Amino acid sequence: MSIENQPLLRVADLAVEYATPGRGAPVRAVTGVSLTVRPGEFVSVVGESGSGKSTTVHAALRLLPDSATVRARALELGGEEISGWGDRRLSTLRGPFAGFVPQDPGTSLNPVKRVGAQVAEAIRLHRRVSAAEARRIALAKLELAGLREPEQVFPRYQHELSGGMKQRVLIAIALANDPKLLVADEPTSALDVTVQKQILDHLAVLRTELGLGVLLVTHDLGVAAERSDRLIVMQRGRVVEEGPVRDILAAPREEYTRALISAAPAAHRGRLRPEGGAAERGPALAGHRDGRTGVTPALDGRAAELGLPAADRTPLAKTGVVEHGSRPLLEASSLGKVFGAVRAVDEVALSVRAGSTHALVGESGAGKSTVARIVVGHGTADSGELRFDGAPVPITGRAGLARRRPRDLRREIQFVHQNPFGSLDPGYTVERIVAEPLRAFGIERDRRRRRERVAELLDAVALTPEQHLHRRPAELSGGQRQRVALARALAAGPRLLVLDEAVSALDVSVQAQILRLLVELQAAQGLTYLFITHDLGVVRLIADDVSVMRAGRVVESGTVARVFEQPEQEYTRTLLAAVPGERAVPIAV
Repeated sequence: MSIENQPLLRVADLAVEYATPGRGAPVRAVTGVSLTVRPGEFVSVVGESGSGKSTTVHAALRLLPDSATVRARALELGGEEISGWGDRRLSTLRGPFAGFVPQDPGTSLNPVKRVGAQVAEAIRLHRRVSAAEARRIALAKLELAGLREPEQVFPRYQHELSGGMKQRVLIAIALANDPKLLVADEPTSALDVTVQKQILDHLAVLRTELGLGVLLVTHDLGVAAERSDRLIVMQRGRVVEEGPVRDILAAPREEYTRALISAAPAAHRGRLRPEGGAAERGPALAGHRDGRTGVTPALDGRAAELGLPAADRTPLAKTGVVEHGSRPLLEASSLGKVFGAVRAVDEVALSVRAGSTHALVGESGAGKSTVARIVVGHGTADSGELRFDGAPVPITGRAGLARRRPRDLRREIQFVHQNPFGSLDPGYTVERIVAEPLRAFGIERDRRRRRERVAELLDAVALTPEQHLHRRPAELSGGQRQRVALARALAAGPRLLVLDEAVSALDVSVQAQILRLLVELQAAQGLTYLFITHDLGVVRLIADDVSVMRAGRVVESGTVARVFEQPEQEYTRTLLAAVPGERAVPIAV
């Protein structure tokens, strides 16, 4: 084998176990995994949460905690067997030879050190250069990672950057020493599609010019399909399918792989429609109100039909056109909000039809979440008007506005956060979390009846009450936590749900479950959604109408069909062109 074709990374028969003190035998996380990455090759590892993807790449770079036991027939970087190496010797390869991009920038960057200094530190750790030269190189790496004004970013702290900007700083650190191999664990999951495209385009240039090899862990099959040479599909700690990406997408051998491909938003055209499970069975949670309590009955039974509990089920509903009324439930006009010298929201107007889903899309910093917070009363506006079902809603004034809204209005507009783990009290059980709105609004005063209502709510979001009532958030998967957040929001019997990036961090299969669930609940209950997202692939699946925001302003608005097929603005066309997997993922039939 020639040196040029020698693998940058070679893993053979990898097995990883985690010790569980006080809980008996260790837990096997990875079994018999083998993979290679050659110069200039782009390899993606895909699979659901818990499939062993991240454990595999962390083991390949010897980054696992002491609680992990790693065994492998081969664990090689640049042809060197590193199984027995200590940290000092490993540092000669980590950074200069293999750059690593971790998943969470919030925990990976030093909060008390300027981000530019952290990039420069990574350079000086491996190169004998002056501080001035390290700064020059750091600025170039920040720009290479997609930061347009590196001079302004260099002196900032991480709390002064958006999530996408922080992720790009981590990529700059990984590229700081011109590595031959880049190992990236979900590096673009928090990024807008346009920024994601910029970064992946940069990596493509580096592959061509420098022969950079890339090992990418991602739950975004669209990204993997569009960018990879080879695809490795993992399930429950094992590789279930591997090969050239075109071969796997065209003719997947495994049912699990077919389910992942079918779950990808790029595999579907048109809006999802309910399959009839919830809509045909009756009124559900918010379709009508109990005159005494304001609560509504839950979806009756067969909760599994609302989700995708097994990997071998077809994950998405059929697509088609869903008709809605023209009466607006929520209307906003001339909304304005200024933070310091930044006009975050500028003359924003929205009209959200009752029973429909209205998507609000745009890049980070466009003002989407600020509008969402004004709508739910978690933030105030400096100007403008908001009407709900024809009645004016107070939006200006001091903070704490939501608490001063009429009680019925607070019940009828509920919020689902982007990060369910951060929004759920870690010390509460699922039962207490979901029951909180019932207590807060005085909906169910009887403890036994309140517990029954919580069980009905969990059943409605396809969580088995017997298995989940007494768990805490840390004991749930990301998809389960998002379902709990939905159950809590539905507990008050709302008419409008405001969902802020509610599926952006989920695996494609879990994302498909939640989208399917939202469609079914909407059909059964007549719910209205204001759906905040940067993912236009998801918009096409779930939304009827869309408003595109840029720099605080709505630049285009209309039905999803019109905006996607005949966009009027160049910015909208840029967003649509950046959606990953549109040409690579085969259309599901």
